[in-house]
Amino acid sequence: MTERTDHNKKLGANENTQSLPINMDWEIHPSEVKRLLDSGNLVLVDVRTPAEWEAVRIAGAVLIPLAELASRIGELDPNPEIAIVIHCHHGMRSLRAVQWLRQQGFRHAKSMAAGIDGWSVWVDPSLPRY
Repeated sequence: MTERTDHNKKLGANENTQSLPINMDWEIHPSEVKRLLDSGNLVLVDVRTPAEWEAVRIAGAVLIPLAELASRIGELDPNPEIAIVIHCHHGMRSLRAVQWLRQQGFRHAKSMAAGIDGWSVWVDPSLPRY
C-alpha cells in the first residue's frame, strides 16, 4: 500500500469515493471549495503561517495567519452571499477560526475539511504535502 493510500484511508477516502466525515454546518469538502473557487463565489482564507504558505498554497487563496485574524477581520466581507471558506493544514486551526468568525457575525463561514492536505488528496495531487 502506498503512503498516499494510507493517508487517504486516514482521511476517510477510498478508491471508489470521495467520502470524508464532514459536519455540514461547519465544514465543506475540498471538491466543493474548488467548484466555488472556480465560480468566483468564494473567498478562500488560509490561516496557516507564512512559512507554510511559502511551502505550498492554493491558487486564489488569501493568507491571513490565525494569529492575525482578529486584527485583519476588516479584510473580510460579512455579506452572506459571498462564501468564506477558511483552510489550514488539516482543518483544526480553520475550525477555530470559523468558530471565532461566526461569533463576530460571519454566520456563513466554513472550514475546508481536511485542510490543504485534503485538497491535495481530492483536488490537486500535484501539490506537495508536508
